Amino acid sequence: MKPQSFFAILLAVGLWALMPACSNPNQQENAQQETAMQQPAEGTTAENDDAGDEAENEEAEMNENGGTAPTADAKATMVNNLTDAFKGETTASAKYAAYSKKAEEEGYHQIALLFKATSTSENIHANNHQAVLEELGAAVPSFKPEFTVKTTAENLKDAIAGEAYEIATMYPEFLKNAKAANGKLATISLNYAYKTEQRHKPLYEKALAALEAKKVDSLASVYYVCQTCGNTFDGNAPKRCNISMTKSDRFTKIDKV
Repeated sequence: MKPQSFFAILLAVGLWALMPACSNPNQQENAQQETAMQQPAEGTTAENDDAGDEAENEEAEMNENGGTAPTADAKATMVNNLTDAFKGETTASAKYAAYSKKAEEEGYHQIALLFKATSTSENIHANNHQAVLEELGAAVPSFKPEFTVKTTAENLKDAIAGEAYEIATMYPEFLKNAKAANGKLATISLNYAYKTEQRHKPLYEKALAALEAKKVDSLASVYYVCQTCGNTFDGNAPKRCNISMTKSDRFTKIDKV
């Protein structure tokens, strides 16, 4: 029985019971019989409680999801998106670490520091996505990241293109799907990555402009990475992360390759 119907019956019975005592005795007797019919049979209380809890959970999901309970397909899509995001961030972390090494070899120490900082950041995103997958009981894939290391200028252009795709297409779509599935943890993890990639792209663009202008020495020589969300700061760090509100004493300092 739906909670609304149950409460309607209780209200009707309550109003009947409040009628004056001079009412027809037969009506009073019928009311007592009707009330008795609403009493749960012995041994059914636990089942009714479980059904009520399930109904409440479904209603809560519907309220948080615009009046529609998330479907199995929506949840499956969310898990697939998280898996793809995990693989993408794992690959990005390994790739940027290799790009850092290449930049150092070519004599671009400041760009090497930038790539090391973003590699650290992407690893945090991968770990966050993995934690959510595990919480959902989903399998976490084991794979070997594949990428090609070119010149530092080409590597920066590749990084800019990758961040642009994640900002404009990938993460907005994944976030929409996570919300449709009422995936609270998934939404948090995906949003952390989405917001951070919006920080990485201009950092890469700044580095490429400095490289082309032969002013790499003007770039920051120290970076800070928030351990919670991966947010990345060049030069001075704020007191708190402006994405996760994590205090700066929990930031990772990157000043060596």
